[in-house]
Amino acid sequence: MEINFAVVALSALAQEHRLEVFRLLVQMGKNGIPAGKIGEQLDIPLSTLSFHLKELKQAGLVHCRREGRTLFYSSDYAAMNSLMAYLMENCCQGEPESCGPSLACAEDEVT
Repeated sequence: MEINFAVVALSALAQEHRLEVFRLLVQMGKNGIPAGKIGEQLDIPLSTLSFHLKELKQAGLVHCRREGRTLFYSSDYAAMNSLMAYLMENCCQGEPESCGPSLACAEDEVT
């Protein structure tokens, strides 16, 4: 991972609503959730939510797919895992596995 991706991703997550949205998407798994449901669950107006989803998508942290007229959003688990690995690569004198249990989330492990 390049430092530029890490900076963009962390910048996108450095906002309360975007962090809440990303955490919800991680919980929802690879099938994602419709944008309207995100707004309902987090009590974010759709116009505001649209802006935040665009920022997360441009940062490479979320995927979007269209089914009819509905947009479904999901986390990009590979990007999330890459970011976490980048943040921990020098942990514990270059041995991040000795820092504790891995936080990595495989796409097929998420339901």
